[in-house]
Amino acid sequence: FFAAVASGRAQVQQEPSAETTQGIGINITCSHPKIDADYTFWYRQLPDQRPELVATAVRGTKPVQDPPGRLSVAADRRSSALWLARPRRGDAAVYYCAV
Repeated sequence: FFAAVASGRAQVQQEPSAETTQGIGINITCSHPKIDADYTFWYRQLPDQRPELVATAVRGTKPVQDPPGRLSVAADRRSSALWLARPRRGDAAVYYCAV
């Protein structure tokens, strides 16, 4: 899917979908080549719930506690990747990247 950013015509681009089996790590990527973001935010929305903040970063790599994994933001801050190390059934959700 594509999530539009509220700033002008800029867009944040994400994969339309990603699948894995329980316990097998998965990488979810986000790019925004026309935006030099100060912060990158990742949210997830579980079925029938509001979106919840998963991680925030400026650049580099930082651990994520829930769901376990890590967030990596490129040095130029125009892309990021959320790595879910050991996804569980309860981690099935819509994951949003925002800048």
